[in-house]
Amino acid sequence: MTIITYFILTVYAIALLYITVFCMLQLHLLFYYKRGQKSIAIKEIENLSAQQIDFPFVTIQLPIFNEMYVVERLVDSIVKFDYPKDRYEIHLLDDSIDETLEISKKKVAEYKAKGFNIDLFHRTDRTGYKAGALKAGMLHAKGEFIAIFDADFLPKSNFLKATIPHFNNEKIGVVQTRWEHINRDYSVLTRMQAMQLNVHFTVEQQGRKAGNCMLQFNGTAGVWRRKCIEDAGGWEADTLTEDLDLSYRAQLRGWEIIYMEKFGSPAELPAEMSGLKSQQFRWMKGGAETARKMLPTVWRSDQLNLKQKLHATGHLMSSGVFIFIFIAGVFSVPLLFLLQTFVFPMNYFAIFFIGTLSIVAVYYVANVQAEISGEPKWQNILKFLLLFPLFLSLSMGLSLHNTIAVLQGYWGRQSPFVRTPKFDIKSIKDRLKNQQYLNRKISWTTMLEGLLCLYFLAAIYYGIVVLGDFTFMIFHAFLAIGYGTIFYYSIRHVKG
Repeated sequence: MTIITYFILTVYAIALLYITVFCMLQLHLLFYYKRGQKSIAIKEIENLSAQQIDFPFVTIQLPIFNEMYVVERLVDSIVKFDYPKDRYEIHLLDDSIDETLEISKKKVAEYKAKGFNIDLFHRTDRTGYKAGALKAGMLHAKGEFIAIFDADFLPKSNFLKATIPHFNNEKIGVVQTRWEHINRDYSVLTRMQAMQLNVHFTVEQQGRKAGNCMLQFNGTAGVWRRKCIEDAGGWEADTLTEDLDLSYRAQLRGWEIIYMEKFGSPAELPAEMSGLKSQQFRWMKGGAETARKMLPTVWRSDQLNLKQKLHATGHLMSSGVFIFIFIAGVFSVPLLFLLQTFVFPMNYFAIFFIGTLSIVAVYYVANVQAEISGEPKWQNILKFLLLFPLFLSLSMGLSLHNTIAVLQGYWGRQSPFVRTPKFDIKSIKDRLKNQQYLNRKISWTTMLEGLLCLYFLAAIYYGIVVLGDFTFMIFHAFLAIGYGTIFYYSIRHVKG
């Protein structure tokens, strides 16, 4: 019994240590972010968009697959760019196999008749998925710069005028803008996603830039210098996060990425659980695949210092934190019982509480102090106090699903690029019912999530009522609520 106890205790401690290290790296990015906000250099970079430009030719690529609800509004927003009409071309890269293709053809014909330089390119197979579409599209692109937008984005009319001037610096290979959320207040799911993405698009992206660390193009709402794409080896489809992969290859070739925190590009968040899970799976697995692919190159690089390599490792392996959240949760239940017969000063684990405080600080700054919502600060504070505990709980509830994705990525198991369907959900008045792209299957992971909810509810009951031990009560409550909520929405949205 002693050996089992020490084994469980050791595994639990290792999981907490990994989570704490992850949180401390986030805190370090927060330090850079706060310092960078006071930096004149960053403010000057943000003001570059006010400079005059000579309107270089730009190719706008719109990779599409089965997006019948949003493709029209995407094209309608692109043609509103206040950039000379003869200085850009629009390429709709539509691999769709449903009625989206006919909608795209009609929309292209409509704007071609109005004098826009717009074309549709359709592949009869999805070789390479999004990366393959972008790579094939490069054969037709005439632009010196390549702007990319996913189907759910609604870029602002001054997008090109705001981004292109940054390329006056010949070292700049990519300009990335911040994602905004047109349906943030649609549901608790969209609010939770917005909270997490706000961290990435403030503290993480700007913090990495301010700390001279490697950052990333986010797959959409950004512009590439064509020469940079070609120099870095072009789009590759051997990971599910082709954007992260190419970003690292480009930076290792000496190119720089500019991140524009103050310029937002509106987009639609997944409004149903299946879409959220497919997106999370792609991001988590793709991150692990890219880590497997690029970390050896990162550590062999002579141009990166130790700090940059450590942060690059933390960045590429960030999805792995879900493995250890899952392990910590599962192992905490037998640990609760074993500690009744094994004396161990649990206050030693209090040191790991610093990780929780760090992540609270990071999320507070990103969702309150960054002031990106446009709402009064007191409203942001109130929403944060109400939503952050639920956000933590739902993040824990996704740990099983994301753990599977990460492990598959590290193992090298191949899987198709499953797009995240969007339904033109902009406000609480819009409904998901009867939408064509809703998933109608209940996965085995969903059933396990329901069982894990019961697992932690039983642990709470037994710990309090039978053992009179409150040690893990709050932790188990967060896990039960998280898994239960994920299970509930997974079943609810399957039914439509």
